[in-house]
Amino acid sequence: MTVTYVIHGAEVTGLERFWQLIGEAVNGPDGYFGRNLDAFADCLSGGYGTPDDRDFVIEWHDHGLSRRALGHQETARQLRLRLARVPEVNRASVQKKLDEAEAGRGPTVFDWLTEIIDERAPGVLRLL
Repeated sequence: MTVTYVIHGAEVTGLERFWQLIGEAVNGPDGYFGRNLDAFADCLSGGYGTPDDRDFVIEWHDHGLSRRALGHQETARQLRLRLARVPEVNRASVQKKLDEAEAGRGPTVFDWLTEIIDERAPGVLRLL
């Protein structure tokens, strides 16, 4: 039996809120399903409530609202946070991505998340 996890796009106001929503969708109140991009990718790969336990799909309702909330402004905010803690050797790369996001160009947080889902769990994402 396939389990459906639902993300309500209107409730996604930023990346931190996405972490809460996906954790609750998969593992109930206060549930965990990643709180950074690497952890999210690991969770999708199995052993954290899904997919090892059962087949699943992720339905992202009103994804257009999430796409806006996780757009270039949120991407720039996340990249500023990353820039503050990234090793010096990686600063130029992060700064370049930040400059692009601030100019309204390049991949967004929404793109990062959907790419991870598509790579780690192909075919499970339904954008509604």
